[in-house]
Amino acid sequence: MRHGCHKYKLGVKPQHRKALVQNLCIELITHGKIKTTETKAKAIKPTVEKLVTLAKVDTIANRRIAFTKLNNKEAVKALFDTVAPKFKQRPGGYTRILKLTEGRLGDGAKESIIAFVE
Repeated sequence: MRHGCHKYKLGVKPQHRKALVQNLCIELITHGKIKTTETKAKAIKPTVEKLVTLAKVDTIANRRIAFTKLNNKEAVKALFDTVAPKFKQRPGGYTRILKLTEGRLGDGAKESIIAFVE
């Protein structure tokens, strides 16, 4: 049975989905918050949470693991130097999804803002 095997497919092929999640994670880490569709925000939340948990322990091995996930040196540096130290005492729940009321102008998609908790 398929209980618990849910993944956000986002209407694209697996390679495109992986690149999309990777790019959205990089943007969230570098900017602190991003505005995107609700489904994409829910899709990247687990990945970002796991990266922040990994970055709380600053070792070379953890930096290399984060680099394999993000493939961006600047984002890894920002993750370990600015984002993770804010959450040293927090056991989890590093991001927040704020749903916006209006839909997107072109297709009416539900939009939301995903941001780090302050």
